Amino acid sequence: MSANIFGVALSAALLVATGVAQAGPKIEQWQTSNGARVYFVSAPDLPMLDVQLVFDAGSARDNGKFGLASFTNNMLNEGAGGLDANEIAARFENIGASYGSTVERDMAVVGLRTLTDPPLLNAALENFATVLAKPEFPQKEFERVRQQTLIGLAQAKQSPDAVTEKAFYAAIYGQHPYATEPSGDEETVKALSVDHVQAFYKQYYVAKNAVVAMVGALSRADAERVAEQITQGLAAGASASGLPAADNVGGGREQRVAFPSSQTHVLSGFPTYTRNDPDYFALYVGNHILGGNGLVSRMSEQIREKRGLAYSAYSHFVPMRAEGPFIVGFQTRTSQAVEALQVMRATLNDFVTKGPTEEELRNAKLNITGGFALRIASNKSIVQYLAVIGFYKLPLDFLDTYVSKINAVTLAQLKDAFKRRVVPANMVTVVVGSGPV
Repeated sequence: MSANIFGVALSAALLVATGVAQAGPKIEQWQTSNGARVYFVSAPDLPMLDVQLVFDAGSARDNGKFGLASFTNNMLNEGAGGLDANEIAARFENIGASYGSTVERDMAVVGLRTLTDPPLLNAALENFATVLAKPEFPQKEFERVRQQTLIGLAQAKQSPDAVTEKAFYAAIYGQHPYATEPSGDEETVKALSVDHVQAFYKQYYVAKNAVVAMVGALSRADAERVAEQITQGLAAGASASGLPAADNVGGGREQRVAFPSSQTHVLSGFPTYTRNDPDYFALYVGNHILGGNGLVSRMSEQIREKRGLAYSAYSHFVPMRAEGPFIVGFQTRTSQAVEALQVMRATLNDFVTKGPTEEELRNAKLNITGGFALRIASNKSIVQYLAVIGFYKLPLDFLDTYVSKINAVTLAQLKDAFKRRVVPANMVTVVVGSGPV
């Protein structure tokens, strides 16, 4: 199974693209000859190249075969172009290159980090292109990856965090493609075949369904050659079809899941908005005050600081291609769960009804816009933003204009957005633990 070199950075970039205290990096954009969209930032100071190929091939494309998108992504480097998994790994390791992959609900990502010294770069790109364009999906490795996946699914059943998240997404999305975890479930993973993986790859791992994000010490001309080299073996294909809208299917429902733990885990929320929603900035700034700014947010202040009911309490929006969720969550001792849930609901109701103060709004804007330089301190960080900008077709000046759009949010706009978009009565609440709530 592929090592994940992306960590939490990609997920963080999906949640927010943080405000800019200065001009963002210059983003250049073009298409390869077979239709892949390329987003490139030249970064000459470090002799490295970071590449991410982002395919609209996330778990939302599983079509009932839950886990298929992740399985396909994990199988790419298990044998390709006549090389077995060990040979592929050795070729990357011997030149100091890193390969990785990950799958979210919206997207599948395959990444490379390599030095730009020509012999090393060419070797890394050749190996990377082979993995992308010539995967063989050998049966022996297929069965090994299946067993690894099943072990992971069994372990997830022992984690209250994993159990809570799985139950929450199922509760708020119902029959929508976002309802299931990218890793799938045991029944469908057991039923997957090499034929299923090959068909999924053939449909979705194509140039017109791909975004190439690159940051590194290359000229524009060299970057164009690199983009062509790593995509030329892909079929042109077609972009994936749109996803259905995600309607709120919970309507204020509560769901309790028994779990043998001294802690009770709570997630509450519902589908709210897409990545390109016009309320994006007002909702993001408001949530920074409500539950997105760590220990100084309203949720943390009321639940943790004033009452000591939980170590952490938070809220966030997860905007995606279809309506992503608004989530409020905490973990607490089971004996305190009833009180903590009451405080969470009261805090949310008060914020939606009254909104923040002018001082809170001013402080939030300063906090959001003040840390951007640290968040783009490395090529690896910048390429995460490029991947999100490219995948969701955000404007090329998105980073340059972000701080002005954050600062333009008024108190009236913020209050209006929360009253329209965050309806506490529509929240679906999932409680996982050993006691009643």
